[in-house]
Amino acid sequence: MLARKLKTSELDEENSQLAPMYGTRELCEPVPRYQLPQHGMPANAAYQIIHDELNLDGNPTLNLASFVTTWMEPEADKVMSESFGRNFIDADEYPQTTEIHNRCVNMLARLFHAHEQGDAVGCATVGSSEAIHLAGLALKWRWRKRRSSEGKPTDAPNIVFGANVQVCWEKFARYWDVEPRYVPLTRDRYVIGVDEAMELVDENTIGVVGILGSTYTGEFEPVSELNDALVELNAKHGWDVALHVDAASGGFVAPFLRPDLEWDFRLPTVHSINVSGHKYGLVYPGVGWVVWRSEEDLPDELIFHVNYLGGDQPTFSLNFSKGSGQILAQYYNFLRLGVEGYTDIMRGLEETASYLTKAVESVGRFEIMSKPGTLPLVCWRVAEGAERGARPYTVFDIAAHLRQRGWIVPAYTLAPNAQDIAVLRVVVREGFSRDLAGMLADDLKRTVEHLESQGPVHLGTSHARPGRPGLAAAARSRPRPKEDKTTRGVC
Repeated sequence: MLARKLKTSELDEENSQLAPMYGTRELCEPVPRYQLPQHGMPANAAYQIIHDELNLDGNPTLNLASFVTTWMEPEADKVMSESFGRNFIDADEYPQTTEIHNRCVNMLARLFHAHEQGDAVGCATVGSSEAIHLAGLALKWRWRKRRSSEGKPTDAPNIVFGANVQVCWEKFARYWDVEPRYVPLTRDRYVIGVDEAMELVDENTIGVVGILGSTYTGEFEPVSELNDALVELNAKHGWDVALHVDAASGGFVAPFLRPDLEWDFRLPTVHSINVSGHKYGLVYPGVGWVVWRSEEDLPDELIFHVNYLGGDQPTFSLNFSKGSGQILAQYYNFLRLGVEGYTDIMRGLEETASYLTKAVESVGRFEIMSKPGTLPLVCWRVAEGAERGARPYTVFDIAAHLRQRGWIVPAYTLAPNAQDIAVLRVVVREGFSRDLAGMLADDLKRTVEHLESQGPVHLGTSHARPGRPGLAAAARSRPRPKEDKTTRGVC
């Protein structure tokens, strides 16, 4: 997130200071809000200020918008807390941490069916965003190296993906000067179309991206069909266009619930895969992983060798320092759960998603957009032509009313050319129990009954920006109550 420094002209006495009020002599004076305080304060006072402000954040358990893990076992918390001071880049100083990282890469490579006699490589990243940038750079360098060896120009690389890709792919294309070629959605297809994608591929295409779990509807894109089409296209033109699988959300779901689904290194054109350990890998944010089919898919020119920390340390990353805790927590999960444990958890999440899907359907006003056999989530829209009482309402009205009960359920429009379709989505994560799903279903039903009997309130009208409940916008626009200056800084 970018933050802007406020100008002095924008700050008055009221909004430039924090004014905590406790029965303590340690908080007798206001605290500067946007500049470093001249004097420090006791640890418990600093903690209390931050703790109280964070009460204004949403409840992570009720945040059904995020795929990111919000709960781990106490033992995992302990592993992470014992590693807060361990910088992962210091491989020579923390050799066992490096060894554990390498074990995780090996486990993932085998989970994704890398050839046992092959030389697959991979690394931990800061979420799937960094993993995607690294995979994209490898695709670009690989393409450029091949073009140069053929004496062909290398000034116009492009990459093909569906319009439903996560924004980090758009960042990659813009930051690294690669032309993005989007396959538009349709009102009947919410993921990439195979034929439409192949029409965009040419000799300058560094790769095609298939998504194992669209963030919009949870669907698995047809990776196997993309592979078959690329095999045929490469053979026809003498190209070597690779397929990258963005398995950020589905990489820890499909291997356990759909082991026969071919989407990974079993397919010959799949050269790299990214996955988010902090999503269904069940680790706190933020850790991602990227794995390449072989060393040949990761050009040597992208790898740096660092020796000033002691020993030779090959590294491929966009950053340098990062914590070791999430990597060690990932290894904890691998040891703790194993294949059977992950399978049991994913099956439980899938059953909860199925239960919630039926509950949403039973309201009788919605059309389910998500599909069984993909990610454990529920995505739905207000059904066209449904009887909706005195005044029509939108998914944004529903999201705003649910927020009043604490539920954070995102409402948003789909990607082009299906942007006129607005949906709600609930991500089922570990910690979202069947009981909570039932409570959400009850609140959803009551919300619909309220909207149909009285019409939508102004906080969540259809004029709200797509993807942003009107309640939040209204809260931002409310004038702040004037503070009673006679009580500020009271001891």
